[in-house]
Amino acid sequence: MLAVVAGAVIGTWFRPAATTQTSAVTSSPQQVEALPPVRTAAASPAPEPAPNTDATPGTPAAPPDASALSHLRTRDLTLPVTGVGPAQLSDTYTQARAAGAPHEALDIMAPRGTPVLAVEDGRVARLFLSKPGGITLYQFDPSGEYAYYYAHLDGYADGITEGASVRKGQVIAYVGSTGNASPDAPHLHFAIFKLGAERQWWRGTPINPFLIWRDAKP
Repeated sequence: MLAVVAGAVIGTWFRPAATTQTSAVTSSPQQVEALPPVRTAAASPAPEPAPNTDATPGTPAAPPDASALSHLRTRDLTLPVTGVGPAQLSDTYTQARAAGAPHEALDIMAPRGTPVLAVEDGRVARLFLSKPGGITLYQFDPSGEYAYYYAHLDGYADGITEGASVRKGQVIAYVGSTGNASPDAPHLHFAIFKLGAERQWWRGTPINPFLIWRDAKP
C-alpha cells in the first residue's frame, strides 16, 4: 500500500520525491480555450517530512486485489480527464520513481487547464496541498469503500469543498503541474486505493487505474 501523506490534523509520512512521467500521449485532447480561475488548497502549517512518490497515498505495496478490480470495472468509471479516451492511456502504475519506489498511479497527459472529472458519484474527503503532489483532491465513493486521488492540479472547480457531494462526470478541478511535476508536462496523477476499516483518506491498498479502462472501447 502507498505511503502516508502529511497533514495538519493526521500525521503522515512520504517516500522520496519522484520524477514524473514527461512523455506525451499519442493524441492530445484539445486545449481548453478559457481557463477558469484557480482555487487552491491551504497548505498544512506543519512542515512535511521527506515527500512520497507523487504524493500517492498508501502503505507498502500489496498484491493486486482482483475482486476489487473486477468490482470497479462494473461501475463504468468515467475517465477523469476531458477529451482523453482509453486508447490514449499508458500504464505507468509499475514504473519506478525515486529510490525505486513504484509509481502506483496513472499519469494522464493533457494541456494545462483541461477539466478533471469525478470518476463516479461520491464526496470530497480532503483538499490538500503537498510538496510532491501539489494541489490534490481525495474523493470517496458512495459506500466509503474506495478513494480516488487526483494530484498536480492547477486548481479546483467552483463549489468544490471538503465534504461536498460530487456527481459522476462533474468538473471538480483542472489539469496542472503543481508539486514535483514538470512545468513542461502538465498531467493528472490519478490513483485508486481500497480503504481500510478506519476509512483513512490518505491510506489504503492501491489498485492499478489503467486496468479499469484497459479493454474499454475508445
